[in-house]
Amino acid sequence: MTPDEDVVELLRQLVAIDSVNPSLVADAAGERHIAELVARWANGVGLAAEIIEPVSGRPSVIVRGGTRGPGRTLLLCGHLDTVGTAGMRDPLTPRVDGDRMYGRGTYDMKAGLAAALIACRDATDAGITGEVIVAAVADEEHSSTGVQHALQHLTADAAIVTEPTELAIATAHKGFVWTEIEVQGKAAHGSRPHLGVDAILKTGPILVALNELNERLRSAAHPTLGPATLHASLITGGIEESTIPDRCLLTVERRTLPGETTADVGREITDLLAACRDADPDLNAISRTTLAREPFQIDRDAPIVHALEAATLATLGQRAPITGMSYWADSAFIAAAGIPTVLFGPPGDGAHAEIEWVDLPGTIACARTLTAAASTFCS
Repeated sequence: MTPDEDVVELLRQLVAIDSVNPSLVADAAGERHIAELVARWANGVGLAAEIIEPVSGRPSVIVRGGTRGPGRTLLLCGHLDTVGTAGMRDPLTPRVDGDRMYGRGTYDMKAGLAAALIACRDATDAGITGEVIVAAVADEEHSSTGVQHALQHLTADAAIVTEPTELAIATAHKGFVWTEIEVQGKAAHGSRPHLGVDAILKTGPILVALNELNERLRSAAHPTLGPATLHASLITGGIEESTIPDRCLLTVERRTLPGETTADVGREITDLLAACRDADPDLNAISRTTLAREPFQIDRDAPIVHALEAATLATLGQRAPITGMSYWADSAFIAAAGIPTVLFGPPGDGAHAEIEWVDLPGTIACARTLTAAASTFCS
């Protein structure tokens, strides 16, 4: 096979393996079988592969190529797991239609992982004097335990996370904070509302205030990420139709920009609830942060950005645009470990959707670009 055919065939093999994250779907397959495939493939093409499994059944793979000589080390990172397949037709059967391959994980993000593995092999075969590492990690779709464990086993001079970016160079992405707001009421018979406190109705002004906050957030925008945003994700409350609800639980997601912290969002919600209590002294509401991930940003003039720009010019015939991504990715953890990081991956559509596909010429172009970037950066 040619290198171009290799990346498509490797992608086909990756997509055919069920790697749904069991933290998202009970009793799902997890990453064991796909990790074994990656390790076998790497060993078969002359690369070194190490499976790390700090959590049973949730392995990641560290693949190493190059010479470990005087050159620099480049980390390429992609995740093994996918979200669930509910509603999909034949999600594990990779189907090619024209320039597209369909199937769960094609776009998010087995194409990017396949491109990274091919680039590691081809840069090694080209005789680079440094090292290329591929971290094929578990659990990105839930808690990112895989990349956190992998970073205990490696270091690098720079990193490229191969999440889908439509062949643009992403130098920033948003973070997020999940906040639960619990409103307490008092249960009573529906025919005697004066004896109770309706927790769901008490939540109404909080929702209005959250919507007003979201509108205010739109007044300031990041150059590549746009404004911060907020939305109400989940709401539960009540027992039955004829009972005044004694509790309402609201979950809010706040997407954060570089420079915003989890503490900033916590104060924002605290102040919002305080204002709601001023308007309604009987409001009994508390908030708590349940999960947070920091935003990410790298300097536009960082060496890895310039190296990737040069690689896109050489392989695509033009410099890739510099952009930011609205989603969160493992890049934030890698950058926090002190490794300058960018994102670059193939085009497609349907992440987490019932119809998911990746562009095959774009996947081939991604592999070529990663190979060129590694050959230049590491030598």
